[in-house]
Amino acid sequence: MAGVVLAALPHSILFVCGMNAVRSPMAEQLARRMLPATTFVASAGVRSGERDPFVDAVLAEEGLTLGERQPRTLDELEDDYFDLIVTLAPEAHHAALELTRSLAVEVEYWPMPDPTDTGGTREHIMAAYRDMRERLKTRISRRFLPPEAKNATD
Repeated sequence: MAGVVLAALPHSILFVCGMNAVRSPMAEQLARRMLPATTFVASAGVRSGERDPFVDAVLAEEGLTLGERQPRTLDELEDDYFDLIVTLAPEAHHAALELTRSLAVEVEYWPMPDPTDTGGTREHIMAAYRDMRERLKTRISRRFLPPEAKNATD
């Protein structure tokens, strides 16, 4: 891909979803592992949520953990300036656009399916969470990593 210039990696990225319980904390942990330590990564939700044990299970499969971290809302963030806000759900995108109307912050919408809508056996539910995890890994890789690093994450 000669002639392709990658955009500079943002110094700070915020992932936002509805309740900061599934999509955004998973994206945060994956991005922290995939991106340089110099990139500050956080996540939040539009509303308060409860920690989801399926997130812990699929992150553990990757050797990742949320530790003691609990879901938090946009209002609970210690820092409120980010170079990039990535929204993962329609309500999060709307809230981010409203929040950044008067700020020079880039907002990207990465629609992700909500695995909490999945029914059936535990294995069906786990498969939906794994699918979302893999979609997040792919999007993070495509958006932020140079081509030679992408092969290492595949």
